[in-house]
Amino acid sequence: MASSSAVLMRLMASAFSVAEKAGDVVRSVLKAGDLDVVAKTGANDLQTKADRLAQQSICASLARKFPRITIIGEEDLPSQEVEEELIEGRHSEEVLAQPCPPEYSSAREEELVVWVDPLDGTKEYTEGLLDHVTVLIGVAYEGRAIGGVINQPFYNYEMGPGAVLGRTIWGVLGLGAFGFDLCEVPAGQHIVTTTRSHSNKLVTDCVDAMQPHKVIRVGGAGNKIIQLIEGKASAYVFASPGCKKWDTCAPEAILHAVGGKLADIHGNSYTYHRDVQHMNAAGVLATLRDFDYYASRVPVSVKLALSAA
Repeated sequence: MASSSAVLMRLMASAFSVAEKAGDVVRSVLKAGDLDVVAKTGANDLQTKADRLAQQSICASLARKFPRITIIGEEDLPSQEVEEELIEGRHSEEVLAQPCPPEYSSAREEELVVWVDPLDGTKEYTEGLLDHVTVLIGVAYEGRAIGGVINQPFYNYEMGPGAVLGRTIWGVLGLGAFGFDLCEVPAGQHIVTTTRSHSNKLVTDCVDAMQPHKVIRVGGAGNKIIQLIEGKASAYVFASPGCKKWDTCAPEAILHAVGGKLADIHGNSYTYHRDVQHMNAAGVLATLRDFDYYASRVPVSVKLALSAA
């Protein structure tokens, strides 16, 4: 890896390959058939062997190359030696070839915070809804989500035997996003994507207030942002404090890199400093376009129920 490259782009190039390695791990665990599922806080908050191994792979791989970055992973795992076969030392030359946006060219390793969700959509993973599953690696600088990698381990899985599985989407604020075809919902169509398994009255009231032509209920924050940037949905609405920073950092960076917006239900931006609370306490509202339209439709009762971030 070229040592002269900005640390951000070197980190992104490594994160790309590390996310692909984690995707391999997620597929391998499923193929082996022993998910070793445990409930963390309830029936809708699960952890599998794939969550644990993928996080070990991601965190150990990045820490080996970038020992001064802060890495925050979803899973609360005990300190232990990580098997060498889980370490990914490669990097993407394609990513490294891209220029670093000038505003981040002087960022130092110790100023970067990496937020990791090793398997976003765990419940769906256990239920065989494999298109919902993503691996998320987000990079923050000065509290702002500026870089993101989303790996879809099972992309193309419905194409049958012989299909090439998986793809990796990545982006940097000020540079753009890559690995997909940007598309928008046709003008005038209001299609809302929201939670599949974490709904409640606040979520339902907020979604209904958008007067959507269609509602898509799926798992995974990464999956929902992909729906926005590929023109399958026009707004991601989640009026609940269930989402965490590792769910939104990578997707937010990619969405913002293509001109979209992710914020809390009040329209306030989230921050990703190393010492920030992990919970996105005021929910999530995200769009590729027309953010103000959807923000204006959030009921006052919902805003009052959710404290501002």
